Amino acid sequence: MESIQAIKQRFGIIGNDPKLNRSIEKAIQVSPTDISVLVTGESGVGKESIPKIIHQLSHRKHGKYIAVNCGAIPEGTIDSELFGHEKGAFTGATSTRSGYFEVANEGTIFLDEVGELPLTTQVRLLRVLENGEFIKVGSSKVQKTNVRIVAATNVNMFEAIKKEKFREDLYYRLSTVEINLPPLRDRKEDIHLLFRKFASDFALKYKMPTVKLTDEAVVLLLKYRWNGNIRQLRNVAEQVSVLEQNRTINANTLQNYLPNTGSNLPAVVNNSKSEGDFSSEREILYKVLFDMKSDLNDLKKLTMELMKKDSDTDIQKDNAHLIQKIYGDEKDEAFEAAVEDLEVLSIPEHTKETSEETLSHLTDKYDFAEEIEEEETLSLHDKELELIKKSLERHGGKRKLAAAELGISERTLYRKIKQFDL
Repeated sequence: MESIQAIKQRFGIIGNDPKLNRSIEKAIQVSPTDISVLVTGESGVGKESIPKIIHQLSHRKHGKYIAVNCGAIPEGTIDSELFGHEKGAFTGATSTRSGYFEVANEGTIFLDEVGELPLTTQVRLLRVLENGEFIKVGSSKVQKTNVRIVAATNVNMFEAIKKEKFREDLYYRLSTVEINLPPLRDRKEDIHLLFRKFASDFALKYKMPTVKLTDEAVVLLLKYRWNGNIRQLRNVAEQVSVLEQNRTINANTLQNYLPNTGSNLPAVVNNSKSEGDFSSEREILYKVLFDMKSDLNDLKKLTMELMKKDSDTDIQKDNAHLIQKIYGDEKDEAFEAAVEDLEVLSIPEHTKETSEETLSHLTDKYDFAEEIEEEETLSLHDKELELIKKSLERHGGKRKLAAAELGISERTLYRKIKQFDL
């Protein structure tokens, strides 16, 4: 059995990270068997190297090795690509065609991005894994194949199973042995090593001196998150090699090739809202309450003007802005209706002697006047409590509808209900 170091040299794998070495060791151990293997890891970590190692170290190394990108084949033709089709099976099927499972008999098939397979194709693949049988599209004849299947995916398979996008039984048949490749950000010691290898390769390819990084640039290189992993690092090394005339690259120059540098720090993401979100919602609620108070005061002012003055024309002239704010585009009709409602009051002339009596009469007749005055003395806490109570009563205690009306989240409303012991 070849050593891990010999395998890395043979297949051009760079790095000495323990997790990487463990993945290669597992590939070496399973290669003599025929069990199926699932390679997992983020996009760009080099998952395509593992099936090559498995195939070359197995007894199938003289058979065919076919790599299939399942995500690149349209859903309508993938069954035909994998299992073949009979002549006339569908429009355009002018002749019988052998699929990959028939062509790769006695060899290895690498199904890259297997998580993208349609559910109908997953059923066919499961049958191949269970008993080596498949049926061509448009045929009723069962055929046998003897292939080793190695699959790879960057999809969270348990999430896909939960969302019913991937069959659970197929997952367990594919992942008899699972090999996970670590992301580049977890292989800090390998990042600069890989960059130097890529820079050397591109210098040879483009016939120019090799670029070198300053110490500050190396620090920046190691701190970067590398969401695109090795593929992204290789891309950056190529850009720097081609575009920079100065072959010594400092941190400022390198930073120009690293997108979103400021947002590459690790972040903890969860479904709960931060305190900042609650604060923002609270500010919005307070603003609504203050606006409501202002509108009430404006309405009170206009009402008092209506009750004091004889001519509605004078009132409209003096309070045009206020009337527009309260009644909007329909101010004429609404305002006239308000004036008509107030004509029944028969208010006496406002003199010093009659003012107390008049105000007492108005207060008794119109409860809202007292409510408005009392409203001004209420605390913001009381206003918030009253708003929530009224909204809950209006919607029969349904928090979701009440929260929508109040313009806050259901979670915030629930917290307020607990806080006010409603």
